[in-house]
Amino acid sequence: MNKILAALVAGLFAATTFAASHAAAPAVPAKPATPAVAAAPAAPAAEMKKEEAKPMAKAAKKAKKAKKASKKAAAKAMADKPAAK
Repeated sequence: MNKILAALVAGLFAATTFAASHAAAPAVPAKPATPAVAAAPAAPAAEMKKEEAKPMAKAAKKAKKAKKASKKAAAKAMADKPAAK
């Protein structure tokens, strides 16, 4: 315990003498803020007609259902297997 305390006090002493012996760098004046530049306007997204969007939505829904069903089947198959020892 005494060694640890002595090391901490020695470190504190070394840090303070180091800080006192070195002069701080002179402060540099702050740079003025640069004015904001207006961003280029965004191009409007291509609008999709409702008739075109419906088949895509249906396909996405069907794919999601199929994925869920395959996960469910895999889980059931794992549950049906006897536990290996």
